[in-house]
Amino acid sequence: MARGTEDDVTSEAATGGRELIRRRVIEAAADLLAREGRDAVTTRAVAAAAGVQPPAIYRHFADMDGLLEAVAEHGYTTFLAAKHLAPEADDPIEDLRAGWDLAVEFGLSNPALYALMYGEPRRGTTSAAFQAGMRILVGRIHRLAAGGWLRVDERLAAALIHATARGAVLTWLSLPEDQRDPALLTAMRESMVTAVTNDKPAVRDAGPAGAARALLATLPEQTALTSGERHLLSEWLDRLAADG
Repeated sequence: MARGTEDDVTSEAATGGRELIRRRVIEAAADLLAREGRDAVTTRAVAAAAGVQPPAIYRHFADMDGLLEAVAEHGYTTFLAAKHLAPEADDPIEDLRAGWDLAVEFGLSNPALYALMYGEPRRGTTSAAFQAGMRILVGRIHRLAAGGWLRVDERLAAALIHATARGAVLTWLSLPEDQRDPALLTAMRESMVTAVTNDKPAVRDAGPAGAARALLATLPEQTALTSGERHLLSEWLDRLAADG
């Protein structure tokens, strides 16, 4: 084997070994967090659980906060896998409910991990797994919008759905166990559904043509536009409606 090839193999093996140790440390920290709480996640305890020396942790993470950030990302990855496994409901509003329930159930099943992930405003939100999870949520919302079900704009809907699920879990976890009433979760979910969706679809037929026809029907009542703007918009909507 040529010297250059040997060096490449050695480098790849070293990289693989470093990644294996990093993963072991993250999983050990996540396990300690789940079993004993955040205070148990110390350098010494994590090192012992991962089977490494304490200095090894700081070769992979700048400090304990860096390790906790990696544990949060591990949590987002786990949650993302659960999202991918969940089947999509035929009814977009039931699909919205199911997605909300899934998020809340994940939090209730993983209280310490969820508190780490969502208890601090920006923790882990730049991770690829978090962003991928948000894209799944945005897809659900866009499906509602395309069907004429959405009451607010898509960005506000995403914020409301995310905020109510997050608030529901953190509020539930803050309560003494004897005060945890499941009706709280149901009420918060239904309040979210009422806030972001219409009782009936505003658009009878999904797609641009149906949306154009719905808007054409209410265009004469609009006062935010000048008569010239309404005329121009009417021409555009006529063309979209005819194309359908």
